[in-house]
Amino acid sequence: MSRASWKLPALMSLALLVGAAGGYWFAAQRGPDGVPTVTDGNRGAPAAERQPLYWYDPMFPQQKFDSPGKSPFMDMQLVPRYADEMGESTAVRIEPGIQQNLGVRLASVTKGKLEQSLQVSGVLAFNAREVALVQARAGGFVERTYVRAPGDLIAAGEPLADLLIPEWAAAQEEFLALRRSGDPAMSAAARQRLRLIGMPPELITRVERGGKARPVMTLTSPISGVIRELDVRIGMTLSAGQTLARINGLEHVWLEAAIPESQAGALQIGQTVEARLPALPGEVIHGALSSVLPESDPQSRTLRVRVELANPDGRLRPGMTAQVRLNQSSQTDLLLLPSEAVIRTGKRALVMLVEENGRFRPVEVQLGQESEGQVAVLEGLAAGQQVVASGQFLIDSEASLRGIEARALGKPTMPIDRPTLHEAEGSIVEVGAQELTISHGPFKTLGMPGMTMTFPLARPELARGLKAGDRISLKVREGNSGLLIEQLEKLESAP
Repeated sequence: MSRASWKLPALMSLALLVGAAGGYWFAAQRGPDGVPTVTDGNRGAPAAERQPLYWYDPMFPQQKFDSPGKSPFMDMQLVPRYADEMGESTAVRIEPGIQQNLGVRLASVTKGKLEQSLQVSGVLAFNAREVALVQARAGGFVERTYVRAPGDLIAAGEPLADLLIPEWAAAQEEFLALRRSGDPAMSAAARQRLRLIGMPPELITRVERGGKARPVMTLTSPISGVIRELDVRIGMTLSAGQTLARINGLEHVWLEAAIPESQAGALQIGQTVEARLPALPGEVIHGALSSVLPESDPQSRTLRVRVELANPDGRLRPGMTAQVRLNQSSQTDLLLLPSEAVIRTGKRALVMLVEENGRFRPVEVQLGQESEGQVAVLEGLAAGQQVVASGQFLIDSEASLRGIEARALGKPTMPIDRPTLHEAEGSIVEVGAQELTISHGPFKTLGMPGMTMTFPLARPELARGLKAGDRISLKVREGNSGLLIEQLEKLESAP
């Protein structure tokens, strides 16, 4: 046999021996159950394994089990809880890649002033503070009327009617006679009498200068404006104090608007207002909030406000409609949050607070005013914290499945008024040395429905004298291994 002929079989035999030795060594690195081991010098030791602390049902996380299996509550397998997850009992941890798939977007809690802008519809109205009443100062007759009617514009001092007042004629004659007598004291007393019976100072001056009685007085408008009421006709008999005309000034008009009750708390007297009228396209009228009426409309749940607008050229006519914009800035810095980050449940408002290592925790917040996509946070957060602005509903659902609840405002993390013992009634199915299998009704304080399950006993003597079929009332508490029976009471069987 040549050297080449025996060299090939020898090499193949050597390769088989090396493979067998390697396989034996690799197998030696695994335990009897196939778990890989690591070596420490020449000594092999099992690798550290994650040992579950307990198992639980995600739908009822408060109930803990010592071994894996099927949940007695739902048709699903129990989930292990590990020691390195205990810090997440009040938070949900989501890997960065999953956050990206969920579209999670974060936002910061900032400090600043809340710029509010409220837009409502309004109607122009007469300014009730610019009103003049024209009355008869003494009894008499209407001698003449001028061409006036309700709705007419009138300037200050323009005539309305001529009135004949006989009483004034006699008083004027007496005044002129005493004035001609040369007695200054008597003349002054007569002049004062004319003032007391209602004669205007201008008419007294005319009588004094003309030297003859003037029983006819021309009634004029005291202000410029519009005649709202006019009740004077030729030949009318007048009595003292009778109202003849009502004139409303137009130098300023009111813009009245209805504000929703939810927005009324931010209103402040004097804040700036912008008005845009269809009758004046492209023009912005500026004014100030003059008053907030104290009565609310029970039907629309709104408050009426008045805005005073200057009207020097008279273009603003009562009855015109307008779009009203009320601008306001908060007086002090507020904690601000994007409105989209808030989860409103109907009973309270929540946000998902961002913590370290990809953890998220639900937090209850108290909200203030809201404007243009931002809302003020009155309680529950601090400046600089981050919250979830997009994807928070998915994270909140996961937190609910894990039994993670938001801490109520003003309360510690675990409610102090939560009962220590939880009570239910049921029937014993099986009696064990250290446990009882019971078909029980709901634990209302735990939110747990009725079912059949095994409970460990806090003390073995609790089961003394009990047998299968007995009706009992049990009180349990939550322990590290689940619900533990603390008290038992045998109930009388129904007849």
